[in-house]
Amino acid sequence: MLKIVFSETINASHTVVWRVITNADDYPAWNRFVISCQSTFEVGAPIIMRVKLLPFLTLRQKETVLRHTPHTLLEYGIRIPGLLVSSRQHRLTAITADTTEYESVFLLQGMLSPLVNLILGAPLKRGFLEMTRGVAQQAHAIGHGD
Repeated sequence: MLKIVFSETINASHTVVWRVITNADDYPAWNRFVISCQSTFEVGAPIIMRVKLLPFLTLRQKETVLRHTPHTLLEYGIRIPGLLVSSRQHRLTAITADTTEYESVFLLQGMLSPLVNLILGAPLKRGFLEMTRGVAQQAHAIGHGD
């Protein structure tokens, strides 16, 4: 199993951070993996992305929204039973009216997960760290009118 977790305290309300996470059109502005994103983010709905995993590798990726608890949790992933199961979670906790704890969680399980970790583990970790920081920067800019 591969598990990547990063957290960031963001100087913006959880409403603003949630708006960043649920605005598919703006994903490329803060997510270094995503070139484009389309979704309603409703449970069971697809999330269709063009994802750049490596400088020379861009893929169309279709995931499914698994959980959506407004202002708290958005989870989507891929399920290929036995072979590969991924879960991508955005978790928010309001600390104060203007401060939010954001946690980015990526889980990968199944028979193919060791191979994916071997090939893409380092770029995934670097990318999710940059993406976590990107959420914070985007939310701060929106929350402070920058």
